[in-house]
Amino acid sequence: MPQRLDIPDLGVQAPVVARGLDARGALDPPPFDQPGVVGWYAAGAKPGAAGTALMVGHLDTETRPAVFHGISALKPGETVRVIRDDGRVAEFTVDDVRVLTREGFDAHQAYGPRRSGRAELRLITCGDTFDRASRSYTANVIVSAYLTGTGL
Repeated sequence: MPQRLDIPDLGVQAPVVARGLDARGALDPPPFDQPGVVGWYAAGAKPGAAGTALMVGHLDTETRPAVFHGISALKPGETVRVIRDDGRVAEFTVDDVRVLTREGFDAHQAYGPRRSGRAELRLITCGDTFDRASRSYTANVIVSAYLTGTGL
């Protein structure tokens, strides 16, 4: 089980909590009163295991940036680390960063594996512009990364 997510290039060190799906079938992020926490889709792959591990975090709150505020600035080749409860660290390398609009959102494109059998990680947050009428962002930012090592 993941315990903490570290993104050294952004200065992020955040606790991870297990999450499920919301009433609409979307990955349920941590509560809004926990803007520094990352949610991991517990029914999916564990970080470092074959498949795609999904993690979600808030972009901001009404008053300040949240845990995934800067993930759209990540670049291919940068590192994301997941510290697990077995004491091991799964290290991932960023493959790409995409912004997918909510209209015509393709879940397989966002969450599906890039290469079969490979351990992958997706970091997901809101992005683009904030629509005040719907009180939501118009897109999602999806960071894709692949496992490049595990260690202590």
